[in-house]
Amino acid sequence: MTEATARRLTLVATVLGSSLAFIDASVVNVALPVIQRDLDLGLTGQEWVYLAYSLALASLYLPAGAVGDRWGRRGAFTWGIVGFAAASTLAGAAPDGTVLIVARFLQGIAGAFVTTNSLALLRAAYGRDAGRAVGQWTAFTGIATVLGPPAGGAIVQWASWRWIFFLNLPLAVATVVLARLGRMPEPMGARVGRLDLPGAVLAALTFGGLTYGMVQGSEHGFGGVWWAFAVAGVAAAAFIAVEQRSRSPLLPFELFRRRNFAGSNAETFLVYAALSGFFLYLPIYLQFLGFTPLEAGLVSVPTSIVMLFLAARFGALADRYGPRAFLATGPVLFGVGMLLFLPVSSKADFWRYGIAGIAVFSLGLAVFVAPITATAISSAPERFAGIASGVNTTFSRLGGLMAVAIMGLAISLVFDANGGTKSAVPLAVGQHDPALRHASEVAFRAATLIAVGLAFAGAVVGALVVSNADARRESEVGGDTAALADA
Repeated sequence: MTEATARRLTLVATVLGSSLAFIDASVVNVALPVIQRDLDLGLTGQEWVYLAYSLALASLYLPAGAVGDRWGRRGAFTWGIVGFAAASTLAGAAPDGTVLIVARFLQGIAGAFVTTNSLALLRAAYGRDAGRAVGQWTAFTGIATVLGPPAGGAIVQWASWRWIFFLNLPLAVATVVLARLGRMPEPMGARVGRLDLPGAVLAALTFGGLTYGMVQGSEHGFGGVWWAFAVAGVAAAAFIAVEQRSRSPLLPFELFRRRNFAGSNAETFLVYAALSGFFLYLPIYLQFLGFTPLEAGLVSVPTSIVMLFLAARFGALADRYGPRAFLATGPVLFGVGMLLFLPVSSKADFWRYGIAGIAVFSLGLAVFVAPITATAISSAPERFAGIASGVNTTFSRLGGLMAVAIMGLAISLVFDANGGTKSAVPLAVGQHDPALRHASEVAFRAATLIAVGLAFAGAVVGALVVSNADARRESEVGGDTAALADA
């Protein structure tokens, strides 16, 4: 088998495997109202179905990248796919909300190894051509992510929400086969360090404590969950101390001396917080307005078309001209797209304003996603490729965790302040009482404004922090250790 063929097989395997992890996040968003009715979950229960997955991802991206760097990225990727398939089987068979949330957490554990090592595999396979490969990866995984909701909506509407998990099994088998067929030698220099278990545990405690406090505090009052914030604070301080003293840290703080590495990850946190929060509550809100699960899922189709034709091209343009303009413009565009959803309070309003919002949002997403990923990965030394990928994806998931918790808190508070009752569920399907509907509409607008503010803040970081000159230098030297020392 030629090297070019092995590269293509690796690209297809990483696209398919990452799509499994990404699709499950977006498909479950569409299915949440139906799952809520079937398993008797409130708004908090729906949030935990999403957050359990994202919490595991955020907690394990860093150690998952370190495992790939140390023992081989292809093996970590393949075993992650196997674990994801097993957890999907448990999720599809879940008899109640508790089992489903546990299964989602297990999916997140496996998904961390899949997505982190897929990007590291691409960089190892394509070398200096990684920018274009990442653009293709971003385009096709993005398409899969946005095509997932309409497919999932059709499954939920015409079959059962359980099949959105069972259908992962044949795709997982295909991914494993492709990954093994595309095997290429991995440089031994990429296998460095040791697994930093204390750092991984402290990171998980930090993310978990903060997320639990935010979500459960909004439901039951923050006075009863003060201990969760205390645990998060102590764990965060201990994590910093441990990482600074460790010979093989989970998070090498020296990487943040690189301007583009620090800037791209800060922007990732803000922008993906906006995206994650908005994409979680938009399908719920559309079904609240009377759209079916399939119709709510079809809303993402225009985005998939734009991503198909433009994402890789913007990735190549960012390689040529530098990423700063793209990282500043993209978040502004999809922030404006979110603003166009503020007047939407009926199906008619969606056709009046929402379609334009989707068009502007889709263009911004295509402009942004490939340049931000390529900048974050290429700004680190090659031997830290897995860790750099893990850091970037951790920041994106951590941003999503915080945004979903904060936006959920805003929805609950605004809903109660505008006539909602404790027994009513905000944004519930079939909510006919005029006062409750008004409260839900105002609550969704408040959450949307939070997402818009995060997107605009990310644009400011991209414009002021990311350096085109640094990006060109890092591309020329391949991100080696000497460049890190110079930075």
